[in-house]
Amino acid sequence: KVVLRKGRENYLCLLNLEEALIQMPGQPRRATALGLMARWAGASDDGDLTGASFPAWLTDLLGRAQTAGLADRRGECIHAACQHYNKCFIEKSIRRAKRADIVITNHALVMINAAFAGQDDKRRPTRYVFDEGHHVFDAADSAFASYLSGQETAELRHWVRGAEDGRRGRARGLKKRIGELLADDEAGLVDLDAVLEAARQLPGQGWPKRLSNFQPKGPAEIFFMHLRNAVYNRVADAKSPYDIQAHLHPAGVDVAAAASAFKDVLNQLGTPLNSLVNRLRIILNDKAEELETSQRTRVEGAIRGLELRASGPAATWQLILADIASGPREGFVDWMQIDRIDGQDRDIGVARHWLDPTIPFASTVLEPAHGVTVTSATLQDQAPRRKPGHAVPSEDTTPHDSWQSTLLLSGAIHLNHPSVRASFASPFNYAHQTKVLVVNDLQRDRPEATSAAMAGLMKAAGGGGLGLFTAIRRLKAVYPAMLARLEEADLPLYAQHIDRMNLQTLLAMFREEPRSCLLGTDAVRDGIDVPGAALRLIVFDRMPWPRSDILFQARAEWQGRDAWTERIARLKLRQAFGRLIRRADDRGVFVMLDSRLPTRLTSAFPPDVEVERIGLAEAIGITSRFLST
Repeated sequence: KVVLRKGRENYLCLLNLEEALIQMPGQPRRATALGLMARWAGASDDGDLTGASFPAWLTDLLGRAQTAGLADRRGECIHAACQHYNKCFIEKSIRRAKRADIVITNHALVMINAAFAGQDDKRRPTRYVFDEGHHVFDAADSAFASYLSGQETAELRHWVRGAEDGRRGRARGLKKRIGELLADDEAGLVDLDAVLEAARQLPGQGWPKRLSNFQPKGPAEIFFMHLRNAVYNRVADAKSPYDIQAHLHPAGVDVAAAASAFKDVLNQLGTPLNSLVNRLRIILNDKAEELETSQRTRVEGAIRGLELRASGPAATWQLILADIASGPREGFVDWMQIDRIDGQDRDIGVARHWLDPTIPFASTVLEPAHGVTVTSATLQDQAPRRKPGHAVPSEDTTPHDSWQSTLLLSGAIHLNHPSVRASFASPFNYAHQTKVLVVNDLQRDRPEATSAAMAGLMKAAGGGGLGLFTAIRRLKAVYPAMLARLEEADLPLYAQHIDRMNLQTLLAMFREEPRSCLLGTDAVRDGIDVPGAALRLIVFDRMPWPRSDILFQARAEWQGRDAWTERIARLKLRQAFGRLIRRADDRGVFVMLDSRLPTRLTSAFPPDVEVERIGLAEAIGITSRFLST
């Protein structure tokens, strides 16, 4: 019994679909989209909006609001009170997982469920297998991080108040979801009213405009206004089109005072939320013999939702605000950030990450488990290569421990017992099946030069080329000329961030057409699995050095800047190279258009593969001859 399990936001919510259909007469333009979604829902076995059965191009064609936007994304599920409960795709996946011997899911869902003791099925697995284990560190970094922002707190207000704030569309506030459960509990109703009233002090509709106009309403918006001003006062490039960050500590007087007032608001909200949890537990205990299964399920679901809000974000946000006055908390990295899209401010907040996110991962997932296996083709680091004829520096006498980064990135280093380690040789003959070329005569700062080089290599390969960029702006600068050059050779070109299609649609088209080429960024490098001739060439425009943001700087100081930087760069190179050879008969060429690739980082490639540093013309010739044989 094996079940594939995903997070709630991946499944179609039937109640969302029903309510959208009810509103359709007043919005006839949505009729086609909702009709197609209704037909798909009737034919789908699992309702998975990110699975193989859902045509991803439908989202591109019809928009997210009428497709993927119908998922349960705001945590407003009313569980057993919903008339669709018995056929709900989400609940069916949870029920199947309870009966299964093996549940296949992603790293993030495992960690979130572990952190909240199984928020959906109330059970923790006893054994785990983490495939693609090199993603464990980043997944833990995301799962155990916190973000106190205007958008997040506005969503909390909407989660609590719902339609009472006058918002259109689906808006099931807390009163609508649990008011009936507390009908006979006067103290519980008092707590519910206290929550609704406290939530009024959180950012409401139109808060971004009020902040930019210096007209905040309430303690929360006052805090985010001062935070926004502090970011702009501390950054050098306030006109950057990308997210901008600034150190939080030491906080200014205005920010610290506003944080204290905002903390009081969250306390007024969190206290009655926790009280509601206790009131509902009393109902479960006192009425154990009266409650039907559906009623019990509904109460338990309401408790889980309240706990996630009260003991999750609301409690963590109070700690963040308290620390603004007292100073940085050991083991954590805090910073202020303005989120931007196309140069426009979209959100403002304070981010908090663990310096080492495998600490909570080890305590919540590894330690309680009976057994954990972590597997990866790229997790174990390799000794840096030296230039031919160069001796190892006299100060570098310590043998390289290729397992050290594995222990660090997997969290095994925090266990009080040793881990069992095993490594195995690859079944592929990389020396025979691959070439690694570093082009050393390219003017990398000229988009025209990069365009000509990539197009020339892709034409030499006859298509099947993947161009990887470390910056979206360079991809966009190179694309027009590449498109013209490849069209002349009758080679289709697709591009992430340019073609108005989601990544899964682009990858599906790329797989199906062996002569096509694809341009993309990190998400393509990590997520692509294209065996056979459809992917036979990978071209990097630049060395994939990690972005030096505040979190990176803190971890570089923790681990040593050179060691941390090079470990991340080697991992990216290994992951990209690993996309080339997926079967025993695959052949592929890896090209780096950046001559600054250090020899010591070429240990990212298999040891029996020669790394050739050559000119562009020679690289094109080698690519053509190697892939045509």
